[in-house]
Amino acid sequence: MEVDRLFRIGDKIVYPMHGAGVIEAIEEKEVLGQKQKYYVMKMPVGNMQVMIPMAKLEQLGVRSVIDMDALDKVLTILSEEETDLSTSWNRRFRKNMDKMKTGDIYQVAGVVRDLMRREKEKGLSTGERKMLDNARQILISELVLVKDIDQDQAIHLLDEVVNS
Repeated sequence: MEVDRLFRIGDKIVYPMHGAGVIEAIEEKEVLGQKQKYYVMKMPVGNMQVMIPMAKLEQLGVRSVIDMDALDKVLTILSEEETDLSTSWNRRFRKNMDKMKTGDIYQVAGVVRDLMRREKEKGLSTGERKMLDNARQILISELVLVKDIDQDQAIHLLDEVVNS
């Protein structure tokens, strides 16, 4: 997705591999002798702050949070049958990691769905368990901002849709 505009304070954005948050401030910092502007993003899940270099938004894959129509599609993906997971765990892990790195919410939803169901049926390797935790956090953080709900409600929604 191309970043076609700069974000403003108060905008809700997603930083792939980290999750969704709200821009609280724009700060200029000097790092290694170079001044750079950063977005300061507060994440609703984990109560963390992340600094994102403004000059690297497109390269990092930063995007706006999804709208309600896209959320409906995410919920549909979460409720669909899992994709074929018959490959070895390390091949599956690499494939899922590639999906996660895209920052695409639909890809992340597919990873969450597949790993949650696999965990329930057969269990996960330690690496896949960590990936599932990370993917869930990313998805939950965006659910919180899109639906304006708290973290517990987002977790409940996610579990309910995947397990239905």
